[in-house]
Amino acid sequence: MTDRELLEAAAKAAGIVGEYGGLHDLEEWWNPLADDADALRLAVKLGLHVDVQKMAGCTVVFLGGTFFDDQLEWHDPDAGAATRRAIVRAAAKLASSDNLPNIA
Repeated sequence: MTDRELLEAAAKAAGIVGEYGGLHDLEEWWNPLADDADALRLAVKLGLHVDVQKMAGCTVVFLGGTFFDDQLEWHDPDAGAATRRAIVRAAAKLASSDNLPNIA
């Protein structure tokens, strides 16, 4: 999945709706892959539990005790970027499932 597809799926999971016709229009105003605040708001809105494992050098994401096994992101070289990407990947996975949390 491309970064753009990840962002669009994460936006869907977060209840952000709209048409994204331009190449960079979504990334310009909401980009949890690049912006710490957007990533944190996304995690909070979806009720994600983010576990930054400094000793292991990775970040993992949980929802309701369920580990997103394919959402593990290694910190090399940037722990912040890895954590943001783990959040966005978990949100994108939620968007493709029937288990979206009630975010109203």
